[in-house]
Amino acid sequence: MENPDQNIEVQEDIKRKVVNAIKDVYDPEIPVDVYELGLIYEITVYPVNNVYILMTLTSPNCPAAESIPSEVKTRVSEIEGVNNVEVELTFDPPYSQDMMSEVAKLELGFL
Repeated sequence: MENPDQNIEVQEDIKRKVVNAIKDVYDPEIPVDVYELGLIYEITVYPVNNVYILMTLTSPNCPAAESIPSEVKTRVSEIEGVNNVEVELTFDPPYSQDMMSEVAKLELGFL
């Protein structure tokens, strides 16, 4: 019988790896990664190590609307132990600069 605590630890480890992988993805127009920009709304790691990511873009008309979610999916798919990755794009709630981390605000000179 599997240890539920061990499964949770594995899921948390994968989630940390997912965040690190996403931090390698940048909006081509902004010198800050998409995680620190606040474009990632949700990361869920399911017990079979399938990963669901709910994200947005800085605007619905973003020129990188296809490339950013695709790159997020590719980077996360490369993580050892991840079986399947689903990236869903949403504009609800709409993106605002308030969603940026302190790191992003510092990098962009907003602080």
